[in-house]
Amino acid sequence: MPYFLGIDTSNYTTSASLYDSDSGSMIFKKKLLPVKTGECGLRQSDAVFHHVCQLPQIMGELLNGFDGQIEAIGVSSRPRDVEGSYMPCFNVGVSTAEILAGVLRIPIYKFSHQSGHIAAALYSSGKEELLNERFLAFHVSGGTTEAVLVSPDRDKIINTEIAARTLDLNAGQLIDRTGVMLGLSFPCGRELERLALKNTERLNVRATLKGADCCLSGVENICRKAYENGSSKEYVSALCLKYAEKTIDEMCRILLEKFGSLPVVFSGGVMSNTIIKNNLEKKYNAYFAKTEFSADNASGTAFLCYCKHKIDNRI
Repeated sequence: MPYFLGIDTSNYTTSASLYDSDSGSMIFKKKLLPVKTGECGLRQSDAVFHHVCQLPQIMGELLNGFDGQIEAIGVSSRPRDVEGSYMPCFNVGVSTAEILAGVLRIPIYKFSHQSGHIAAALYSSGKEELLNERFLAFHVSGGTTEAVLVSPDRDKIINTEIAARTLDLNAGQLIDRTGVMLGLSFPCGRELERLALKNTERLNVRATLKGADCCLSGVENICRKAYENGSSKEYVSALCLKYAEKTIDEMCRILLEKFGSLPVVFSGGVMSNTIIKNNLEKKYNAYFAKTEFSADNASGTAFLCYCKHKIDNRI
């Protein structure tokens, strides 16, 4: 059985995946990087250190008892497919992949972390055929809030062109900062959602956009002010998520008016939030990654590795 290995060492997850090209199944292991209570992230030097410590453990768990044949290795080498996109933490995965590929004498393919997210959404939603079409994809996480136009590409598999983006704060940053303010554990998405689902108060929000680009820093101030003025944690949580949903909704509406009717794919950790997902899925008939494939993981990278290897070898 030919397998394809994917490795991703991002902020804030160490992950590795194996894609079985015969059955189309995926197995993966991942582990969050440790973040101290009350903090909203890590310095890159600390992230690199933790990846160096965690990746051998993750790889050991993934490959324990494995007796198949790995045909090629895919690795996330950069955050996005734009000039100058770089984060030191991805070097841990790249160096590991290069060593393994050299020892096993197999090809290595490098992709962006963003492309991995989009591919994970396509794979887990059963819409792999969109790789042969033009579509609109949102990547919404702690490190990125972007909408990109995606077109097929023989070399990259996924070719992206930025259509809209945040002009200040990322949606995931907004959620984590609000959550930490409320005393929640980082990353705060799941706990914030649980609190928001208990809210019974009415919400009145309005997105702040410049064209199709969004601004979210003001929302952080709104949430902080509401909490300082005595609003409940449930209300502030719901307020934060409603602003995020409204902002992404408006971005999508404007872009579809501009570019015409296109399939829409949502990826990234923020898009696993059921409050946001349920409303957008119905409104735009959009495709979402399954929950376990929404947050950072190497599965999209493993799938891209398979796609690239198949093209290069005319399989």
